[in-house]
Amino acid sequence: MVFQSEIIGQSISRIDGPDKVTGETFYTADVLLPGMLTGKILRSPHPHARIRGFDTTAAWAVPGVKAIVTGEDARGFLQGKVLRDLPVLCWDKVRYIGDRVAAVAAETPEAADEALLSIEVDYEVLPAVYEPREAMDLGAPLLHDDVVAYEGAPTEFLAPDIHNGQTRLYWTKGDLDKGFAEADVVLEHSFSIPSRHQGYIEPFASVIAIDDDGRIQAWCSSKAPFRARRQMAQALGLDEETIRVNVTSIGGDFGGKGDTRDLPIAYLLAKMAGQPVKIVMSSVEELTASNPTHATTVYIKSGVTRDGRIIAREVRTVHNSGAYGALKPRAYLSTHHYVGGAYRIPNATFEFLQVYTNTVPGGYFRAPGAHQYTFALECHTDLLALELGIDPAEFRRTNILLAGEEDGLGRPIDFLKIREVMDAALDAAGWEKPKDGPGHGRGVALFGRQIGGGVAGAVLTAEADGSFSVLSPTVDIGTGTHTIEKQMVANEMGVSIDQVRVRIGDTDSVPYDEGPRASRVTYTEGQAVMKACVQIKQAIADGVTLPFTVTVEHTAEEREDITYFSAQVAEVQVDSETGQVKVLRLVTAHDVGTIIHPLAHQGQIDGGVITGFGLGVTEEFVSDGGQVVNGNFGDYKLPTMADIPALETVLIQTGGGTGPYEAKAIGELANNATAAAIANAVADAVGCRLFELPVTADRVYKILHKS
Repeated sequence: MVFQSEIIGQSISRIDGPDKVTGETFYTADVLLPGMLTGKILRSPHPHARIRGFDTTAAWAVPGVKAIVTGEDARGFLQGKVLRDLPVLCWDKVRYIGDRVAAVAAETPEAADEALLSIEVDYEVLPAVYEPREAMDLGAPLLHDDVVAYEGAPTEFLAPDIHNGQTRLYWTKGDLDKGFAEADVVLEHSFSIPSRHQGYIEPFASVIAIDDDGRIQAWCSSKAPFRARRQMAQALGLDEETIRVNVTSIGGDFGGKGDTRDLPIAYLLAKMAGQPVKIVMSSVEELTASNPTHATTVYIKSGVTRDGRIIAREVRTVHNSGAYGALKPRAYLSTHHYVGGAYRIPNATFEFLQVYTNTVPGGYFRAPGAHQYTFALECHTDLLALELGIDPAEFRRTNILLAGEEDGLGRPIDFLKIREVMDAALDAAGWEKPKDGPGHGRGVALFGRQIGGGVAGAVLTAEADGSFSVLSPTVDIGTGTHTIEKQMVANEMGVSIDQVRVRIGDTDSVPYDEGPRASRVTYTEGQAVMKACVQIKQAIADGVTLPFTVTVEHTAEEREDITYFSAQVAEVQVDSETGQVKVLRLVTAHDVGTIIHPLAHQGQIDGGVITGFGLGVTEEFVSDGGQVVNGNFGDYKLPTMADIPALETVLIQTGGGTGPYEAKAIGELANNATAAAIANAVADAVGCRLFELPVTADRVYKILHKS
């Protein structure tokens, strides 16, 4: 049942609002400590090379240089979220342009830059491979000799039988051969999706100071302080308890800031210099050597009956993992959340490969792997409908799963209001109405995913004056997490909003928390806060004297039986002479529960749609010989407000949510179907199909004017 009160369901002022609009928000790059040095990193100019030696003599002669470390000083130090295959600094081989080989700490940025240019690295250039299909050929250069030997290697998912294979996910259901034999029509298509950047504006920053007693004080632009602490300790062979991660604000994330990045390097420099060190990546480093999305190829083959029922499906997806798998939490993309899509499929196989190449190592992005796969799946769905002469919306209605039916992996799923969500989007977009004229088209696409679970916590204090203080372990990455916590406590404790304060705690002062991911925060952290409120109420009822504090550690169940769904409809106009595509309108419908903070909720939807718009029509990394050639925000085209079409949201509000007050996930649901909806609309407008992204004028022109 949808919940509403004077506090829950109200768009109260955001806690972080005043500081952000006045410029007072404190980020890692703002950290200033006495004697702090500037750290800079030397990166490989080669996509693949053996390191034969280092010469730092000239660099040490630069005035102001206090520390220089090379791969020789970090031999054997490997880092990663789970799979630790990424060298802190390379000592034997480099595997992509931008791989880290040495670092300098100096009194000024200019001295650090001069010293970097003075370091000589003796390279023996090796053959390189950039495309996964080529990398899997037995004649291709091998990037890693023995993936199984790496610490943290997920052995059950590794792909040692595949040349340059990293991980392999595979599922099967029913009898695929029988399904295809019974099909009236069998279609197969391949789709190509390029690599992109998460698009956060704040570059990653790392700061290390070592106390007199050897305690390590760390600051970094990571949304997961406890995970950053663990990764740093594992990489350097340190005890986690010797490290305190002090939390600062995060200037955007979108999946890209869940690792420790350059923190171990800052530590090596600070230890050598005996002074604090700060390393701030440049925007160029972020765009050319960080953790972008995975370039992906998706092959889909489906068998359908004449009346429009999908009875067999084979999917083979290959992700370009780049040089390392360290930046993915499980060394693979969590595609199990959505590979079945919205559809009833009795016979199916799904294979997802991660392949090493000499390119920038891929990381996580808002619903990892989802925008790539959803583009392919939803475009393929339209092509099936076209072949059968069935309206794309009606074809989807025929095949949409009902509550309690098995998804493509054989799991019973409770899809809440999926048909209603799609129909609401179609109705709002005027799907049945005549189009405005030639060159106009409409397209629909669906996306759904499970909610993440895991560990969260909260520290709640009942103060002597009757107010309440929350010390949260969860970083607010811009979604309004701390404001929502404030609303929950005020509502549960029966006080005004002004009587609740929320602040973030460092890793010494709060329980372990996994950080924002998988659209989970209101579900996991919200449950921890609600549990803390229950304990506070009981203590007050038992006569405990104020002030007092309760600390809650909570593990929320990973609910694979529940999937939240969205539907999007795009309306476009295409110039048949130039191929120019103008997206006129994007309609998004969601199945939602109680909306705790409507403005923040809508912000998640609008932000997601705009992200999806960029993925659909503007964003693309262009590489040449392993080098990203559009590695700046002038050439890498993030959409601006001038690009954004009219946005419309339709909410189907029902009960059944797993979060507090029956709230439902929203964070990663609005960005993944957009590109497919736009591509389907373009195909509807011009009668030609693009099988790659983004949907640019030159690509549309080429398919319109093929000779």
